[in-house]
Amino acid sequence: MKSQLYSFWRSSAAFRVRIALNLKQLDYQVLPLHLIKQGGEHLQAEYQKLNPGSLVPLYIEDQTHLHQSLAIIEYLEERYPNPALLPTDLLDRAWVRAISLDIACDIHPINNLRVLRYLVKQLGISNEAKDEWYRHWVKLGLESLEKRIEQDKKSGDFCLGNQPTIADIVLVPQLFNAANSEMNLSAYPNLKRITQNCMQIPAFINASWEHQIDTEGKNPSLE
Repeated sequence: MKSQLYSFWRSSAAFRVRIALNLKQLDYQVLPLHLIKQGGEHLQAEYQKLNPGSLVPLYIEDQTHLHQSLAIIEYLEERYPNPALLPTDLLDRAWVRAISLDIACDIHPINNLRVLRYLVKQLGISNEAKDEWYRHWVKLGLESLEKRIEQDKKSGDFCLGNQPTIADIVLVPQLFNAANSEMNLSAYPNLKRITQNCMQIPAFINASWEHQIDTEGKNPSLE
């Protein structure tokens, strides 16, 4: 039986898992959930029984339910070790995980859909102020990442050397979101270069927005 992935085409976290599954060349079925229509399909009781956190992604394999994108990706890495998404060197592995967490823990959570909707609907913040909130925190995070990539001198075609790792898997969706919000990405040449290199790889291309069965739009331009 195929594994299943509850996903939303624009979800950064689901995007990460789609990339990892594709890189591992695993066969899986996408089960789309719309995070806006019908009040949010992820908030309906049927899905909440599967995932009490009411978030995507949710990965189901052998009747086991796994949530949190990085935990799912680490599971895939351990169960299906080839091709590797983490380097063999201990310090490099820690570095890759740290870059991933910079994005997944420090940038993404305060800018995901439920936070932005709360700012507008519950706190009465204007859409303009909400967009400014988004750009402020993403800009702060991307500036830090750009400096780290430049200073640590570990990157090649990708964040670490010339093979994609979990760091690239997490970076690409975040930069797509930034581009979609019409942020100027010229201040992040390394992040743009790495993302553009990733988007030459079929596993990244096929995981992207415009290639999802529930897509409602094209990939944003990084230019």
